[in-house]
Amino acid sequence: MSAQQRFAQAVEASIHHYLDAREEALLAISPDAEPLLRLVREMVSGGKRVRSAFVLWGWHAVTAAGPDASRTAGTEQDPGWADAVGVATAMELFHAAALVHDDIIDQSDTRRGRPAMHRSLEAMHRDGQWVGDAAPWGEHAAVLVGDLLLNWADDRMLGATRGTANGDAVHDAYRRMREEVTFGQYLDVLEEAAWIRQEPGALLERAHTVAIYKSAKYSVEAPLTLGALLGDADERQLESLAGYGLPVGVAFQMRDDLLGVFGDPELTGKPAGDDLREGKRTVLIEIARQRLSSGVRTMLDELLGDRELDDRQIAILQDAIQRSQAPARLETMIDRAVGEALEALHEGELSRSAVLELERLADTLANRDR
Repeated sequence: MSAQQRFAQAVEASIHHYLDAREEALLAISPDAEPLLRLVREMVSGGKRVRSAFVLWGWHAVTAAGPDASRTAGTEQDPGWADAVGVATAMELFHAAALVHDDIIDQSDTRRGRPAMHRSLEAMHRDGQWVGDAAPWGEHAAVLVGDLLLNWADDRMLGATRGTANGDAVHDAYRRMREEVTFGQYLDVLEEAAWIRQEPGALLERAHTVAIYKSAKYSVEAPLTLGALLGDADERQLESLAGYGLPVGVAFQMRDDLLGVFGDPELTGKPAGDDLREGKRTVLIEIARQRLSSGVRTMLDELLGDRELDDRQIAILQDAIQRSQAPARLETMIDRAVGEALEALHEGELSRSAVLELERLADTLANRDR
């Protein structure tokens, strides 16, 4: 079993151990905590654990770097391993909160092939034959579940870093990440509504800004930075990891944009063309709009964001985007971003094993099919 697999297992165990404690506390208030925690456990189990992996390799890249590093540095025998697991646990809880809120905003029915949290809670209401409308109750309850997860993420981050040499720096980076991703999410929903009043020439840059702050920084750069700060990284190491993290995060989001339009539902766990129904003004869409004829562009603008799009209309939009050559252009941008990231890895003194794993992760995230 690889170090990353062992770390992922440790994070999984840490998440459920933490939820055990929270469930005990909430059950002392009311037995109604049990079905709620069951849904939370189902949601946080599994997944790609992307952010956990970057916490690990950010920490390992620093602690195991240089000729003076001990033989156990960056391993389970390293005293800092438990702190890294705690930081990764906080990141996974924060990610779960972001997904719960994101699915409400996007009105998504599924997440990872299962009902989204608000849909599960809606079903709880309906199955219980409670008073009122099930759908809005499910959304209201899910907002609160997301808030609980945010609270738990903050609590776990504080617990993991309290007393560590760089705890304050880790917390500052975590606070910035929370602010940036929340504002990035706002910019995303703003763009869906306000794009029509923006200068046409600015739309691609605006979509790129959303991609950076809603996803790229928080998916890769932030967890790498948190891990590296926990390991007491110097400025050059932090710059090298950030120089890798941002372009890999951008590549990750661009691949997500492609999967949101062309992904296989059997692999992604979401309906085909889901981003089209949700009206996402992504880099892919803006590149396509620049290259389409005015008539086809008008059709795209009119259909994008229609929740009732049928399979035939989705196929028409997919064909238009494909013929615009936007997917090929995005593939080129993904390749360029990965190349830029790999160059940055060699600008700081980082552990060789971390560099190799980060190179592998860049390829995996940029070329994934789910």
